[in-house]
Amino acid sequence: MGAPVLNGPFTMPMFRTFVPRCLQPWLYVLMAFTFQFSGGLYLGTLNQMMGETALMREDLLMCLYANLAGMAIWFPLLFRMKFRFTNKTLLCASATGVMVCNLVAPYLTLLPLLWAVCFVEGICKIQGTFECMSNIQLWMTPRRDFTVFFPWLHIVILGSMQLSDLLATALMHHYHWSYMHLFMAGVMMLDLLMLTLCTRHFRLMKKMPLLGIDWLGGGLWALLLLEVAFFFCYGEYYNWLVSPVMRALGLCILFTLYICIGRMRHIRHPFLEPKMWTYRHLAPILLLIFLVEMLLASERVLEETFLEGVMHYEETVSVRLDWAALAGILGGCVFAWWWMHVRRFNYLRLLMVGILALVGYLLGYYLLMTPALHISQLYLPTALRGFGYAVLSATFMVCLEEIMTFQHFFQALSVFNMMHMVAGGVVGSALYGHGLRYLVADNVARHGGWMDHTALSRLPGDWNGVVEPFMQQMMEISLKQLYGWALYAAVLLLLLFLLYDLPVRSRLKPMPLWRRLRREMEPLVALRKKAREGTATAG
Repeated sequence: MGAPVLNGPFTMPMFRTFVPRCLQPWLYVLMAFTFQFSGGLYLGTLNQMMGETALMREDLLMCLYANLAGMAIWFPLLFRMKFRFTNKTLLCASATGVMVCNLVAPYLTLLPLLWAVCFVEGICKIQGTFECMSNIQLWMTPRRDFTVFFPWLHIVILGSMQLSDLLATALMHHYHWSYMHLFMAGVMMLDLLMLTLCTRHFRLMKKMPLLGIDWLGGGLWALLLLEVAFFFCYGEYYNWLVSPVMRALGLCILFTLYICIGRMRHIRHPFLEPKMWTYRHLAPILLLIFLVEMLLASERVLEETFLEGVMHYEETVSVRLDWAALAGILGGCVFAWWWMHVRRFNYLRLLMVGILALVGYLLGYYLLMTPALHISQLYLPTALRGFGYAVLSATFMVCLEEIMTFQHFFQALSVFNMMHMVAGGVVGSALYGHGLRYLVADNVARHGGWMDHTALSRLPGDWNGVVEPFMQQMMEISLKQLYGWALYAAVLLLLLFLLYDLPVRSRLKPMPLWRRLRREMEPLVALRKKAREGTATAG
């Protein structure tokens, strides 16, 4: 993308001549990290934001999903923007958008406006990251080998998630939760200064106008994604379909889906083309990433509940697990690169390795969950989670690129990230949250029959000294049960992969048709009949 000659030495013509060539690609790597550090709101400061504002946890989580929805829906437009504007224009616009969104987000209290700001920030974030990484792709892999590009790309994406959480928690602890927004605004100003001084407008090809883009279709798909996120994010708050709000929203989701599909089938250039859905292995990939994201939603629900509700850790203590997750992510990306690029092993078995790491993560939390636990004992399961997530994310994207043509790849990447970033996570979180609420109530009913006024009056001391440890124990039991069910699901998924990969399956011969058997047997029957007649004549 950044080199005018494909087989020549790598160059970045958008840089001015005084910038050393050896430094140019690293500046874009650094800028990609800064874009990935950004966000509409930062979940590392979630509790403090809830305490200072009138926002609920569901409101803040919806900000996260709006940000991710903006990233997912913009994929089909990345190359159209690249062909229309220069690299400097796109990066300056993206950095400015991220800066403005970070400056205004902490002071917004109107939720629809806050969600809109987070949505726009997600668009700017993915556009800036794409511009940086697409221009150094030939530097990373001169042959455009995606088994190299995607593992290293996920070091930037997944590693930034952990480092951003660490930074947001540190700034919140020493200063205030809004300082993360101010810090990111300052970083974007530095990016703009670097772009102004060190780069120039350069166009690799003739400008392509933004014609034929289905803006209305893109808006409808984004609306559908946000409606699904709202439904599952607020489902527990509104008591699901018992509430008229959820019933009305369910009907709106079905109606929006109907409009999206109808528009896709009846206009000439839809946002997502019908042919994109017909690729052979697309549906299994989307289903698998959806299931994996549902399993990994335990990080946002079960882990946080355990660390806060059972262990009573502060954010500055819990965030130490991010270092273990970061180590697992780095190891997973390097392992995926070694497996796919260096050794050229089977992708299916690499997916099995990733799922096996998730099994180890869930098993580790299931076995180690106890109030006497030291946080260092959770480092290994957390590292396995990071390892499995990195392996699966990189491998799924390589598989998607393998089965798709370039015409439909970025459309499929948009749908993939709808499942990967939004749908799988929000559905999994809703299931875990509902299951936790049900199991806590069920365990209290099963084990709390002895708690009545007569029994408690016989106990010395304050009632709270008895009730609080009891409720904490019920929470621990419920969390362990949910981890057990998630472990069952992960093992089942692993067994399905093992059955699909059985070597004997590829050596099984198809049963021949009866007509074919008859044709093969006819000459043999004729020979036997002729031999029998010859024997009778001789007799």
